[in-house]
Amino acid sequence: MKSLQPIKRSQFRIYMGTKYYRCRRYIDWVFDSKKYALQKASTRLPHLIFTHKTLLLRELKDVDMWLQHNKCKNLSIATSRLCNIVIKPGETFSYWRLIGKTTKRKGYVEGMVLHYGKVTTGVGGGLCQLSNLIYWMTLHTPLTVTERYRHSYDVFPDSKRSQPFGSGATCAFNYLDLQIKNETNHEYQLVVYLTDTHLVGEWRASVPARRTYEVYEKDHRITAEYWGGYVRHNTIHRKVYNHEKQVVDDEFVTENHAIMMYEPLLTDGNK
Repeated sequence: MKSLQPIKRSQFRIYMGTKYYRCRRYIDWVFDSKKYALQKASTRLPHLIFTHKTLLLRELKDVDMWLQHNKCKNLSIATSRLCNIVIKPGETFSYWRLIGKTTKRKGYVEGMVLHYGKVTTGVGGGLCQLSNLIYWMTLHTPLTVTERYRHSYDVFPDSKRSQPFGSGATCAFNYLDLQIKNETNHEYQLVVYLTDTHLVGEWRASVPARRTYEVYEKDHRITAEYWGGYVRHNTIHRKVYNHEKQVVDDEFVTENHAIMMYEPLLTDGNK
């Protein structure tokens, strides 16, 4: 495995690298052979395949709550661009192609952004919660994730975690994209919206689900690195069940390696 030792780059190097990769993505969107999903349906497909929701406001260490409230504003705009999009057989869903660049002109505000493991702010910040949700839901469907980027840094300690570490998808316009291809023979539809308390998502389809999925982690470990930091590792797998709830497959999904930005061995406060 390639070393995850942090590399210090100048602001100019980061700026130019970002410009380069954004240009490459624009070129890909125009000239690649993919057929992108662009059409929304006026009604929702009849069959719910999977649904999930995540809490909107969470108290995070050293993160002001106004950033959480601004995140909700950003999520409201982004979900309106994605809600009810239909992925027909052979089409590819592109997170950033549908959302577009997050600008003040579109109503986006300053939100929390993770930059090289540090909490900072940026217009449109907080949208990783949406890409995380979509990726997690997709793992419970027969849709194929063709592009996903893992989080390189583990910034916050586990707190009431209900999903395995590394089961999300980081995003950065437009080069860190989440792309999902429909390789089935049926239409699928993404539904995402906000309630007063949660970000809610659904994958719906034109036919009932033929399989169900259980996503789990294996080989979780923390390693002390020669350069003085700690790295967290695991692999994500999923069990596939048929209608009789029998396991018909056990698939490898991905592996994760993230630099920990907090002390991994916390002592008990009562000791």
